[in-house]
Amino acid sequence: MYLNEVAAADLLGVSPKTLSRWRWAGKGPDYYKFGGAVRYKTDDLEAFAEDSRQEVASA
Repeated sequence: MYLNEVAAADLLGVSPKTLSRWRWAGKGPDYYKFGGAVRYKTDDLEAFAEDSRQEVASA
């Protein structure tokens, strides 16, 4: 399933502007362009979130 930028940002808990900045910087989740429309696959967003996971070191 493909999500638009607003729905993708909501799923990740960030703003659409953050996704835009990440694309510009070459960071963030994989995305697709259909004409001028940017779309994100749900699986790619979930993989990006998992890859961004930070483990807390226990004392």
